Amino acid sequence: MAHHLSALKRIRQTETKRVENKFYAKTTRNALKKFRSTSDKAEAEKMFPEVSALLDKLAKKGVIHKNKASNLKSSMAKQVAKM
Repeated sequence: MAHHLSALKRIRQTETKRVENKFYAKTTRNALKKFRSTSDKAEAEKMFPEVSALLDKLAKKGVIHKNKASNLKSSMAKQVAKM
């Protein structure tokens, strides 16, 4: 058990951030799945900026690496162009 107040506070902060990061990561994964299952080009073009913004936010917060976000956005752009 932690013996310092600062350590206890850090434990509380870490747990809060972990839950938030888990929520945003899961939300983004669900948005990616929905995007990949779309076969309509107009709907995919509409969803692309929304999903890429979610990925950018995750990369900015450090939940995922910035290169992973770039790779995912690139593959999404290829999918839209191929439709």
